[in-house]
Amino acid sequence: MVEAFIGTWKMTSSENFDEYMKAIGVGFATRQMGNMAKPNLQFSIDDGVISMKSQSTFKTTETKFKLNEEFDEMTADDRKTKTLVTFENGKLVQKQTWDGKTTTLERELQDGKLIAKCVMDDVVALRTYEKEV
Repeated sequence: MVEAFIGTWKMTSSENFDEYMKAIGVGFATRQMGNMAKPNLQFSIDDGVISMKSQSTFKTTETKFKLNEEFDEMTADDRKTKTLVTFENGKLVQKQTWDGKTTTLERELQDGKLIAKCVMDDVVALRTYEKEV
């Protein structure tokens, strides 16, 4: 159930994110800022529209979408993507496509933590969040 994601999640760890950002084409300066940022993720649902907000001292972005409906997304690193979010096997799966490239971000709950797996070709980054009470 998507409702299990609702709330505010604080990042506790990030593995291999610089390599992931390189793989999707993020420039050096933006990668440096992205590596320093420890964003909070906020999920909410209003009348079937899911809001996913990422807040950090570097940048705040908000994406609103309905499951299984493709939409245009402007990512935090300024890519214009066609994005589709689905809910599969307990995971929120976000697929972004741009310039002939595709990346997938899977978010799932494990042991009370939110695990975000970012995949571009053979590069995988893991980011872990704990729910704020």
